[in-house]
Amino acid sequence: MSAPAKAPVFSTLGCRLNAYETEAMREMAEAAGLSGAVVVNTCAVTAEAVRKARQEIRRLSRENPGAPVIVTGCAAQTEPETFAAMPEVTKVIGNHEKMQPETWASLRAPDLIGETEKVVVDDIMSVRETAGHLIDGFGRHRAYVQVQNGCDHRCTFCIIPYGRGNSRSVPAGVVVEQIRRLVGRGFNEVVLTGVDLTSWGGDLPGTPRLGDLVMRILRLVPDLPRLRISSIDSIEADENLMLAIATEKRLMPHLHLSLQAGDDMILKRMKRRHLRDDAIAFCEEARRLRPDMVFGADIIAGFPTETEPMFENSLKLVEECGLTFLHVFPFSARKGTPAARMPAVPGPVIRERAARLRAAGDAALRHHLEAQRGRTHRILTESPRLGRTEQFTEVVLGEDQPEGALLTLRIAGHDGRRLTV
Repeated sequence: MSAPAKAPVFSTLGCRLNAYETEAMREMAEAAGLSGAVVVNTCAVTAEAVRKARQEIRRLSRENPGAPVIVTGCAAQTEPETFAAMPEVTKVIGNHEKMQPETWASLRAPDLIGETEKVVVDDIMSVRETAGHLIDGFGRHRAYVQVQNGCDHRCTFCIIPYGRGNSRSVPAGVVVEQIRRLVGRGFNEVVLTGVDLTSWGGDLPGTPRLGDLVMRILRLVPDLPRLRISSIDSIEADENLMLAIATEKRLMPHLHLSLQAGDDMILKRMKRRHLRDDAIAFCEEARRLRPDMVFGADIIAGFPTETEPMFENSLKLVEECGLTFLHVFPFSARKGTPAARMPAVPGPVIRERAARLRAAGDAALRHHLEAQRGRTHRILTESPRLGRTEQFTEVVLGEDQPEGALLTLRIAGHDGRRLTV
């Protein structure tokens, strides 16, 4: 009797969109009958992310001796030769190819280990569509729906457009139908995700905006309890998105902003499309429309040419924008980007500035947690003892609860990082 087929081992590095796409790949690999392989879905956002990808490949190869190793994702797209040169790697697949069912059908042994081409990575800039690999959510508590991929902007520090291609949108009707199915399966929260979410619709007939999509979802799926949107570029927030923030209570009061810096000269050198006053004005207006709104933000510490006064402007942005959840990135030069050729800030200075930003973020989070004491929140459970409020704040639960449930609970206090009930 032959041994049962071994399910492929998948490893995801990087963003939530990568996690979404890993689930789509898992479905396609299962449908194709692929077995016994290791699949690593890489991230390219920093040089450190690429280093971690190589480390993960070596680890999984050691733990799964003899298994073919398939490498895909943004780092595989932007520098396929790096991974093709690794002796552990059997196949390198591009970001477009990884989402095609025929790719996974072609990877079944013995083809995978045979004489076929090791690198299958085409020009991502030629890709015009992003539908066709939609999945009905993953996880047991909230579902993520990819509505957009790629980016038309060229920030000087960012390699992602070369890994993801130009911006492509999933048509609104496709998105609405998928969310209807997810609600029918019992999901209480749906998160819209993409690479440059506020560019959604620019390539569709009539050029609708993200706010139009949000309003359409909430109108056509009335039994969806909670809709959340992931990271946005605040300068691209449209009129209907602001209207939804003001009037739609089912749209969750949490926005993660792609700010990157708080100094105008650094923002210009990053080739961002906003200035510090734009960011502050957006946060003030969103909070005026929705007083319980909280903000997360990405901020880079130590961008090339950043002086101490320039950094102080970024540090002050935490308070001036009223940020609560900070994602701090010590600058890491990416080969092939304009920023990599700019005068660098010394590494110890970068690390020191990142530590100061994180300390400011920790203080802002504690202030937010303290303000929730005694308040009642509607909490979505993520595990038997952990949930999140409407504002995406973590809550430690006092007793086991079913995953994916919505509970109305009073906040008793916090532990410095999470709320307690």
